[in-house]
Amino acid sequence: MKHYTMPDPIRAARMNTAELRSSFLIEGLFTPGRLHLVSTDLDRAIVGGAVPVNTSLSLSAGPEMRAGFFCERRELGVLNIGGHGTVLVDGQSHPMHRLDCLYIGRGSREVIFASTASTDPARFYLVSYPAHAVFPSQLATHQSSAALRLGSQTTVNERSLYKRIYPDGIASCQLVMGYTLLDEGSSWNTMPPHTHQRRSEIYMYFDLDASQRILHVMGDPRETRHVFVGPEEVVLSPAWSVHAGAGTTRYGFCWAMGGENQAFDDMDAVAIAELR
Repeated sequence: MKHYTMPDPIRAARMNTAELRSSFLIEGLFTPGRLHLVSTDLDRAIVGGAVPVNTSLSLSAGPEMRAGFFCERRELGVLNIGGHGTVLVDGQSHPMHRLDCLYIGRGSREVIFASTASTDPARFYLVSYPAHAVFPSQLATHQSSAALRLGSQTTVNERSLYKRIYPDGIASCQLVMGYTLLDEGSSWNTMPPHTHQRRSEIYMYFDLDASQRILHVMGDPRETRHVFVGPEEVVLSPAWSVHAGAGTTRYGFCWAMGGENQAFDDMDAVAIAELR
């Protein structure tokens, strides 16, 4: 399991492109027939990708975790961005279509990922944070609730936001998770930007052609930096960093947070004119 150690804002401001990418950008999570995990000291989050093809893939605790099983002390969010698949949690089967989201609670011993068809495999994106309380595993389908409409054509950011794991939806210990889909003709996400000192955030961009890119803006609002992000790549965002982006075409992204609270509107707004 590869581990990421987060730089502080002073060091981040002095990094070159290669250093920024190696510290904040996670690439290569989704490999056919493999399950990849990456750990970070960013609120001790673990992110991963599982693409079962001809055989199922089991989630286990590597030696780095010093645990008997992955969810012994953790909770887990799963978003399927591929074909139809199934997640088996302690013998209970959860069928997952594209954009279905599954919460797996602390104490779940067996987690197995499978695809329905090898020609169109599921692509399971995983986000996990430590948990000190137990909540039941629960599935939210893409059609289970209406989206929150945000943005406008004038500001080039019309989009639909889907909350899935949050206090008024699927209950969890500290994980908050959902996804946003941009409309055709829109490019900007999370603009005006914000920070939130009480929790970190993780972005995974998807629904993007391999020839296109997202310009992800990050860093201290008055000392911003950027990385160009490809499809199914992940950006780690510490509490002191803004997290926003614009794409060369429309796209979607999964957002996940962990930290001191789960209040979705707990944000410290930054005016666009104040960005540097």
